[in-house]
Amino acid sequence: MEWLNAVLQGILLGGLYALLAAGLSLMFGVMRIVNLAHGVLAVVAAYLGYFLVDKLSVPAFLCILIVIPVMAAIGYVMQLGLLNPALARGGLAPILVTFGLAVVVTNLLQQFFSADTRSIQTGALATDSIQINDDISIGVFPLLTFVVGVVVIAGLQTYLSRSRTGRAMRAASDDKEAAQLMGIDNRRIYAIATAIALGVVGLAGVFLGMRTQFSPTYGDATLIFAFEAVIIGGLGSLWGTLIGGVVLGVAQTVGAQINPAYGILAGNLVFLAILAFRPTGLLPKAVNS
Repeated sequence: MEWLNAVLQGILLGGLYALLAAGLSLMFGVMRIVNLAHGVLAVVAAYLGYFLVDKLSVPAFLCILIVIPVMAAIGYVMQLGLLNPALARGGLAPILVTFGLAVVVTNLLQQFFSADTRSIQTGALATDSIQINDDISIGVFPLLTFVVGVVVIAGLQTYLSRSRTGRAMRAASDDKEAAQLMGIDNRRIYAIATAIALGVVGLAGVFLGMRTQFSPTYGDATLIFAFEAVIIGGLGSLWGTLIGGVVLGVAQTVGAQINPAYGILAGNLVFLAILAFRPTGLLPKAVNS
């Protein structure tokens, strides 16, 4: 039963990783950008949620309705002001820009909030659980996080497949020159895609802050987990991102069941194994297919 419980907890943890990785997967699928500032931007969202809850006494889940549009606006401006000009200079420039952005934002967070750890208080929800039997219980909040992750992935996939703007994103991803000839403004489409991605990052960051403690430097670990989930699932595949998050979560909890020190290591080993034997990921399907 202990092993079954470890697997169940890993699946639920995978929902958080998938939620964290969805925005990263979307940006790569549409623009072929690896956003190295992704992790620290999730931490920015966590700090914004913390400020609203702790300083302004906004209810924990209500703060999500504020954080998402704020992060989406940041994404829109970031794409227009930084990433679109960088894209015009070649494939390496956006990576360098997002790396520099991550360094600057991390230092700003440390300046304003210090290196102390913080968390977003959720009251009894943090400890509420559903008892399956004497050996297995499922936390209400991890279960909620997993459900939200699945809903977000499904929503993004539906948006890309059925909405006019989503189809324009897929067209720009497939052939941006042909998309421009059809009257699609790639700069605007990219800005909308980044706004959506950062909106999802805002949601993920708040859930991250509710689940665990965070600090200004926590963005590095967040980026690694999100990146590993995307690679395991398949670059640009949203459903693959969900599978990758679950695989990574299960690997970590099963590894921790063997030895508490092996949790992160086990996840990294699975990541390396996927790179070695199936470099395209478990579900290699581009976002525009």
